[in-house]
Amino acid sequence: MIIYNVTVSIDADIEAQWVKWMKEVHIPEVMATGYFVSARLCRVIGGTENGVTYASQYECESLAKMQQYETKAAPALRDDYNKHYEGKSVAFRTLLETV
Repeated sequence: MIIYNVTVSIDADIEAQWVKWMKEVHIPEVMATGYFVSARLCRVIGGTENGVTYASQYECESLAKMQQYETKAAPALRDDYNKHYEGKSVAFRTLLETV
């Protein structure tokens, strides 16, 4: 199983709005692509001085499916995310493999 982990630091003043948007819009849109079997949103304990940090994690059955997501679905979803939160958040992505 491949875990696609997206860690995002956001401005504290938009946290509630961001969490709501992630739960109601973005995560359902990512799941609707059909590339993932489950998703979860986690708050990182400890955060940062200038904001809060979350990790959204999506489980994918294979690296091949993950690569298809990256080329076929991710660009449009990232563009939409940036329309809402560019300049208000910083994200980095990690692929993990369960062992």
